[in-house]
Amino acid sequence: MIDALLSMELTWFDWTGLHVTGWKIIGYTGALMFGGRWLVQFVASKRAGKPVIPRLFWYMSVLGSLMTLSYFVFSPKQDSVGVLQNLFPTFTALYSLYLDIQHRGWKRDKVVNDYEARHGK
Repeated sequence: MIDALLSMELTWFDWTGLHVTGWKIIGYTGALMFGGRWLVQFVASKRAGKPVIPRLFWYMSVLGSLMTLSYFVFSPKQDSVGVLQNLFPTFTALYSLYLDIQHRGWKRDKVVNDYEARHGK
């Protein structure tokens, strides 16, 4: 039932000439999230004045990878290249997130705290 709903074409995108389904929305969102993590890293590094990777980067990596992976596994597309392309980054991001939590605990990002301490916010 859910697969049928996600596979239906969304007619409100007809004006674009694109064939858009619920699965494609999941895939697009995952791809944007996975790519957008670099913007998060850029902003955090700019604020810190040095290269840093905030925890949000890893959350976006995991979620973006899982969303695009689910698109390639469960949608009618079922592309094995897409599965392999997203499977390994998912494990890497999960492990990096685990290490980040082990190192800093569950507290807020240290980068944000350092920035606020320096700028009085």
